[in-house]
Amino acid sequence: ALDPNKWTSFKLKEVQPYNHNTSKFIFELPEGQDSGLTVASALLVKPVVEGQGLDANGKPAIRPYTPISTPDEKGHMDFLIKKYPGGHLTQYIHSMKPGEELAFKGPLPKHPWKANEFESIGMVAGGTGITPMWQVIQAIAANPADKTKVTLVFANISEKDVLIKNELESLAKNKPEQFKIVHVLEKPERSWKGLKGFVDHDALAKNLPLPGLADKTKIFVCGPPPMVEVVCGNKPSPKDQGPLKGYLADLGYQPSQIYKVSV
Repeated sequence: ALDPNKWTSFKLKEVQPYNHNTSKFIFELPEGQDSGLTVASALLVKPVVEGQGLDANGKPAIRPYTPISTPDEKGHMDFLIKKYPGGHLTQYIHSMKPGEELAFKGPLPKHPWKANEFESIGMVAGGTGITPMWQVIQAIAANPADKTKVTLVFANISEKDVLIKNELESLAKNKPEQFKIVHVLEKPERSWKGLKGFVDHDALAKNLPLPGLADKTKIFVCGPPPMVEVVCGNKPSPKDQGPLKGYLADLGYQPSQIYKVSV
């Protein structure tokens, strides 16, 4: 249903509140068609209504998103979208009503996933940076032949901010030998027994697969720029991974072992 060379509008079918600042948005695809996304890939989103959802320069806000529905899902694409204060596009999307349209273009290819290419992968995600990780995790979980071991270090402000929490914990419970989920909360409740504060050197050193052989381990990072900067260094542009810095460099990983999903 998607075209990488032109914008295509799809109708909003349903909005399902998810938590205090995030909702699930379900968009209709033509009957019998899937999105055409690959694992891993994202797409671009922009407003359809002229004069709405403008950025600080007065132009239509354009942002990349990754659906939480699988790429082969037919008839719809589902997104978890957080409403950010001052977020030009997220404010616009959260104001949409069923029947209204949004424009999409893609796919935007990311790291091409191949089953069993690596023995182990680590994922460091913050907030809505979980969505591209979830795309890869779903592909691994759906393929019995894919034995890749996955460790996710997932940072959030509080427990109520954790997206896809039930699905992630169900995977870890049903396949503990393959999926490990480590939560890090900045402002947890007193009863919280997991890691507290920010993702740091120790949290990564104790949980991520060790650097080992460069062709056996891969680490994916996606989240807010301040988190990505201290973990591995931000990307200068969508097509430039930039130098490896931060905690992952200190831990001995090679640049080839790190894939920065965030722009």
